[in-house]
Amino acid sequence: MFRFIHAADLHLDSPLMGLEGYQDAPVEQIRNAARRAFDNLVEIAIEKEAAFVLLAGDVFDGDWKDHNSGIYFMNRLGRLNKAGIRVFIASGNHDAASSISRALLLPENAILFPSKKPETRILEDIGVAIHGQSFPSRAVTEDLSRNYPPASKGFFNIGLLHTSLTGRPGHEPYAPCTTDGLCSKDYQYWALGHVHQREEVSREPWIVFPGNIQGRHIRETGPKGCTLVTVEGGNIIEMEAQDLDVFRWCVSSVDVSDCESINAVADLVQQSFQDVIGKSENRPVAVRLILEGETPVHRQLHERSEYCTDQFRGIAAGLTEVWLEKVIFKTRKEGMPFQEIDDNSPLATIEGEVAALKQRGASLVDFIPDIEQLRNKLPPELSGESELFPSGNEGVASLCEDVKDLLIGRILKEGGRYED
Repeated sequence: MFRFIHAADLHLDSPLMGLEGYQDAPVEQIRNAARRAFDNLVEIAIEKEAAFVLLAGDVFDGDWKDHNSGIYFMNRLGRLNKAGIRVFIASGNHDAASSISRALLLPENAILFPSKKPETRILEDIGVAIHGQSFPSRAVTEDLSRNYPPASKGFFNIGLLHTSLTGRPGHEPYAPCTTDGLCSKDYQYWALGHVHQREEVSREPWIVFPGNIQGRHIRETGPKGCTLVTVEGGNIIEMEAQDLDVFRWCVSSVDVSDCESINAVADLVQQSFQDVIGKSENRPVAVRLILEGETPVHRQLHERSEYCTDQFRGIAAGLTEVWLEKVIFKTRKEGMPFQEIDDNSPLATIEGEVAALKQRGASLVDFIPDIEQLRNKLPPELSGESELFPSGNEGVASLCEDVKDLLIGRILKEGGRYED
């Protein structure tokens, strides 16, 4: 019997986006979150006596500003080496973008798979064959898995690969492949990376995305970590998701339909924050708050959105472990959903334009023709998949909704002021 850990998308020293500009934000916790999450992985590997650790790409987040990222990583590999734990790495698109990380001299327990073609590493002592290939460049569009060798007979076979598989929303379509193609290799386990949401694609054989180890922005909500796999007699007998994240992101939707004052809304918001704390398992958490429902205080909320946001931020600050990332006001006036608004009103125009954009699948280029030139000029840590550059129809549709809510709030502010 042996155990191994499968992790991916460490993105060491990647910035967490959406909080650092706020006063009293946990800046140090934000900056060191990915490192502390990887520290948790090292501790679990040692505690569980893992035979080896698999890292399926994007260990780093592009070129480093200095060598501290590499020194940190080498130190943690040294800890695993001291514990007798081997490490196998297949670099991903972010690693391939870094000229510095490619030159790392890894300790003897760590193996980086080559980028020219797949290679197989045999662990005779436990009967394991690990097949892997690294990204040769940032944008790999061919199916790397096609050239992976057939399973080594008499061994527990693992394929290590950074891939978008058949495509996933919010992720670039790098090294695309199919489930059937992976299954045809007759491996017992495929350790994939690139997709930041945990997903068990298949169980016969096991094809797994463990997700990233630390959420970096509000589109990476919920628990983040790695997968601990137990093998006995050539069969997987247990799969355990291990939470590693030290800072969590959450979207909290609050129905304020029954609220007749802003103070009543504030009470519900406070309760929602307390619920979030309970679910975060003692981790600091950043919350995107969405207020929704058909409510008597709809107009007050929109007219006084800045006041309400500051009030909600104060509630979060009082709970010490909660930070408010953003408030989205999606409420409706009682008895008057947008569909019933006068066709000639500004609100109806906004609603119609946003609906048309979403229906035709508009992209960021439709709004900002020079967006790709801007993206290429930014450093790697800001130019990848993030809140700054939402990709796919889902990301752009969310952006449209945000803009719609902002414009509606501005229009409603033209009216009179309300007091609680």
